[in-house]
Amino acid sequence: MSTVTPTKPAALELPPRQPLSGRTCLVTGASRGIGRGIARELGRYGATVIINYRSSEAEAQAVADAITDSDADGTGHPARADVTDRAAVDAMSDAVHDEFGPIDVLVNNAGITSDCTFANMSADEWHRVFDVSLHGTFNCTKAFYDDFEAVDAGRIINISSVIGKQGNVGQANYAAAKSGLFGFTRSLALELAGTGTTANCIAPGFTRTEMVDAIPDGIQDDLRADIPLERFATVEEIASLVQYLASEQSGYITGEVIDVNGGIDL
Repeated sequence: MSTVTPTKPAALELPPRQPLSGRTCLVTGASRGIGRGIARELGRYGATVIINYRSSEAEAQAVADAITDSDADGTGHPARADVTDRAAVDAMSDAVHDEFGPIDVLVNNAGITSDCTFANMSADEWHRVFDVSLHGTFNCTKAFYDDFEAVDAGRIINISSVIGKQGNVGQANYAAAKSGLFGFTRSLALELAGTGTTANCIAPGFTRTEMVDAIPDGIQDDLRADIPLERFATVEEIASLVQYLASEQSGYITGEVIDVNGGIDL
């Protein structure tokens, strides 16, 4: 009777220390808040990070310096452009391509609020929020779209909000603009599927940023009471998911809207 000698499994292959090394990422609205955290996290994993900003030059430079001066292999580079201005975005795209070539990852993060009840909302307040959150996403994606038909494992990551799913009193403009990113993301995912580029959307809940910290304490308490985990997200928790979606390991995830909201939809 013959015996079968078990085959020794191959040695485990260790993952690269810097899984985003060699990849160029552009993050819009990256001088503060969630965008700043995303830029820093991508740089921490070795990426070349383009830090888009509109007016906060000193803050954008500080983010770039923090990335470049860290022990990681990533580098940070500020890039000024108002995402609502198509000509400015195209000029930024030309400058980025001249210095770095095509980008691998686009994170459409820029967004603003202009809150008031719909009965009192002006057309300007409506359009201002759409111009940044939705039209700005169109402008940036259009400016870099050819890159994603050319690079290997391209990634488009759109930052929406739990408000886009649930709505909120005084935020009809913000909710409508952020929910528009869901359909945009899914359509892009279908159109780009044959290229190897993926498109996904993250819908954060209330996140500990300067904007949330400015909410009066009593209202913050009320908001936390509606969250099953009874706390706000940290910027790092959002940024770490972006880092994963930006990596090659996420290549079979596309067209998804991923909630990071402490269970508020349960």
